Parts: sequence; C-alpha cells; structure tokens
Amino acid sequence: MSFPTVAPSVPGSATAAMAAIDWTVKNYLIVDDFVGIRQLLRESLRNLGAKHIDQAGSGGEAMTLLAKTHYDVVLCDFNLGEGKNGQQVLEEVRIRNLMTPSSVWLMVSAEKSVESVMGAAEHQPDAYIIKPITEGVLLTRLNRVWQKKQIFREIDQAFVEKDYLRAARLCDEQIAHNKLHEIDLLRMKAQLLLKAGEPEKARGVYELVLEDRDYNWARTGLARIRMSNGDHEAARQMFQGVIAENRFYIDAYDQLATAFQLMGKLEESCDVLEKAAKLSPNSVPRQRNLGNAALKLGNIPLAERAFRKCIAIGEYSVLKTVDAYFGLARVCGQKNDPKEALQVLSTAQREFTGDQVQLRAKITEGLVYHESGDYRRARKSGDELETMLNEDAERPDTDTCIEMATLLFAVGVKDAPVELLCYIIRNNHDNMVLLDEVQKIFDKARMSEEGSELIQASRKIATDTMNKGVLLWKTGKLVEAVEWMRSAREALPNNMRILFNSAQILISRMQQSGFTQALMDEANDVLMHVDRIAPGQQRFAQLIEQLALLMPARPGIVEEAEAELAGAEEQETEADAEE
Repeated sequence: MSFPTVAPSVPGSATAAMAAIDWTVKNYLIVDDFVGIRQLLRESLRNLGAKHIDQAGSGGEAMTLLAKTHYDVVLCDFNLGEGKNGQQVLEEVRIRNLMTPSSVWLMVSAEKSVESVMGAAEHQPDAYIIKPITEGVLLTRLNRVWQKKQIFREIDQAFVEKDYLRAARLCDEQIAHNKLHEIDLLRMKAQLLLKAGEPEKARGVYELVLEDRDYNWARTGLARIRMSNGDHEAARQMFQGVIAENRFYIDAYDQLATAFQLMGKLEESCDVLEKAAKLSPNSVPRQRNLGNAALKLGNIPLAERAFRKCIAIGEYSVLKTVDAYFGLARVCGQKNDPKEALQVLSTAQREFTGDQVQLRAKITEGLVYHESGDYRRARKSGDELETMLNEDAERPDTDTCIEMATLLFAVGVKDAPVELLCYIIRNNHDNMVLLDEVQKIFDKARMSEEGSELIQASRKIATDTMNKGVLLWKTGKLVEAVEWMRSAREALPNNMRILFNSAQILISRMQQSGFTQALMDEANDVLMHVDRIAPGQQRFAQLIEQLALLMPARPGIVEEAEAELAGAEEQETEADAEE
C-alpha cells in the first residue's frame, strides 16, 4: 500500500474557502486497513481543525461505526483486506441510508484499474482520489465537494422522502442562485421528473441541456424516454451512439440490453450485458442479469461463469442474492450434475432464510430433477410444493409463480398451476407482455384454448373489482369506496391499478373530511408497497405530492402547499376505471 505524501500547507485559495466552514464540529471516519495511512489522514484532518475522528481497519468495522454514528465526512480506502472492500461498504451505506444527503464520501485508493474505478463510481462516491496524495490535494477536494453537496442538501432530502416533484422545484430554486452548478442541477431535475412520472418535462430538460453541449448522460436520458414510450428501435440507436463515443459509459450498456430485451432480441441483449460485465465486472446485479439471460438462451458456459462470479463478488455485499445460487443450481441440472445442484441449493438455504427461499429452493430442486431426467424425484418435489402452497395463503412474486406453474405442469399437475397463473393475471391484468408469457405456458401445457379463456375471465375479475370501487368513489360514497378497495387490495395485493386507485380514494376521503393520521398512514403504506414492487410508476410521485399537501403545514412550504391544495380542489385527479 502506498503512503500519501504530506505537504506542509494548503494552497491559499483553498484556505480562504475553507475558512468559511466550521470543520471542528463535524464527525469524520477514516477507513483503511493500514494503520500508517489512517494516522497520516488523521493528521491531515487535524490540520484542518477536525476534532471528532473515528477510525476503522476493515469494512466490517466501518459498517458497525456507520450504523450507530452520523458522519459528515468519510475517507475510505478501496482495498480493505479480508471482508468488504470500499466499494461494498459504500454500496451498503447507500442502500441502508446510513449517511445524510449532505454528507461527503471520498474514496481514497492506489487502484487505477478501469474495473476498480468504474465499480466504485457506480455507487457514486463524491470523489475518487488516487494515491499518493498530498494534504493540500485532499483538503482542496474535500472543500470543493462539501460546498457542492450543500447546494443539493434540501433536494437530496426531498429525494430521500420520495417527494420527487418538490425536489425538482428545489432544483429550479438553486439554479437561480448557483449558475456554476446549473448543469448538475438540470441533470438531477431531469432524473427527478422521470421518477415523478413526468417524462415529457424531463425530455424538455434533456433537450435544453443538449442545445448547449452534447452530454452523454442527456442523450442516454432521452433514449430512456423513447424506450419507455415504446420506440425501442430509436432508443437502441441512441444508446449505441453513446457507447460509440464513450465505451466506458456503463449505464448505456445496461439500457441497451433492456432495449434489446423489449425488442425480443435476447441474444443481442445477452451480448451487451456480457460486454458491460467485462468492463465493470464487480456489479452483483449485472452478473445476475447476465446469468439469467444466458440461462434463457441455453448458453450454459456463460450462465455458469456469470452465476459463479455473482456468488463470489456478492460474498460480502449487501446485494448478495439467492438468485445466483438458484441460477447456478439450474445450470448444474442442465449439465446433468444434480449432485452439485443440490449442494448449491443446500448452501442457498443455509446462507438465506425465509419461507420464500424455502419455496424457491423446492421449485428449483424440482426443475433440476426434471431437467436431468429424474422424473420420479421431480414429481415428488411437485407434490411437496403443492403442500407448501396449500399451507400458505400468501402467494409469492410473479417470477416465482411462473417458475412454480412451469414445474407443476411439467410433472403432470393441473389445478394448482392454473390457479397460480390466474392469480398472476388478476394482479397484472393490463400487462400484455406478461399475458403473452402466460399464454405460452398454457400452450406448452397443451391448454391453448382453455388458457386463453382463463386469461380473459381473470382479466374481467380484476377490471370489475377495480371499477366497482371507482364507481363508489365517483358517486360520492367515499366510505364505502375505501372499504371496497381495502378488500380489493387483500384479494389482489399486487395489482398496480387497484393500488393506485385505492391510494387516490383514500386521499379524496381526506380532502373531503379532513386529515386523519390513520388514513394518511394507510395511503402511504399503499404507495410504499407500489414503490417496492414496481418503482418509477407514473402516478406514484403525483399521489405522494397530494399526500404531502394534506399533511400539517411544513416549515418553508406553507404558502406553496396552500396554493397547490387550492388547485387540487379545483381540478382533482380522478381515479381511473376501465370500460
């Protein structure tokens, strides 16, 4: 490990800027596995005036400190020896929200390789400083980042609260006073508008930016909007154009893979993911996606490499996923190696807990037996799976239901997989891509005509259930509408249209009868459930905004809230019904 070279003083311009910041009251954490480096960095911070400095010699020790103490500044090395590396520490901090939006994270490392820098950059440290460093460079970078972070402080806090529209308005306020950071603010504003379900407004921001300069992130943003609008071919061309100009722009690869997938070009999608994984190989989600894509294509060697890599890099990651173990077990089954497949499943059940893991392990076990030609054991797994289904009224997620239905049909069971597929349809009655996938499963089970009728009947049940609640709402029977939608959510807990309409009806009830904490909590729980199962939905941010307006007045936005609430009363957003 290289030692930073300590310079005797900080450049004069930086010293003047730093003098305006009270560094003595802030909390600092230095994370490095080499004690000499920690001591040198500590002395650099002390020269700045820092008093409250903690140290960690490993990723695990850092996580313990971060979980119980708020730090304003973290200096973290990339290589931390055994256990979590700096990238994985930052990854977990971001996911667990262990630092406030205005805090600063500086990644300090001797690593210069593309994969190390890109891997860390994907989790957005505020700066990546290459060793050896001088005290002057360290403190100048710290000051520069700190000043910038304070501009985004309120915006980031609104983002954490999922109030994306308010955050976008705060961007405009900051642009008026901080022209130096206008481009960064416009980039964030566009991202916020996309999360708020306002793609056309986001498009306007991207186009405004591109009039000034050809930024890759703005072109990628425009391409994502085109892709979401169904113009997959135009999006593909734009993503490939970005990659042609900057082959290290990793987000464009991920988005291009999605575009190819939506176009039904699975081989092309897999090829792009493979290239992205070579550029930045330490992303657990990317290796998992590559493994899944290769498995669907029957490219067993590639799937095996991706799943094994995913397991290896996920060992100390908060993103460690059981999916990689199940994928590898399927690979072993298709290689006619059920022994290793069962060993992998045993490891998965040991490393991960919960009923859903046990259920998915049983499904995968059955698929492994079936794919390796052991039909007797496959049928036994199917029988055990039916028992597990009967014992638990709660149904798993859509992908698990599809795998379960596929296995049960394969081993000769009919009623249970039919019920599962109908449940999927009722919860996704307007998702035509998924309905086509369900139809193909029925086709494979030699139930084409019957399957088509079941799909139509299940869609009608969902539509009728939703429309009755909307009708009660439109005829002013809000108490009955709230109760009906509660029952609808219980029967169809993952139907997006029902969830959104239920939240809208709860909001209308409070607009009519006044704020109550119980209804507010119920509406918020519904929307948070939506955000967990399908983030980025168009109506999410709009309904969050309406909820915010119903809250008791918040400091700093009283007048704005009153004005918007008056507008909401004049032109209320309606729940949607289907003919």
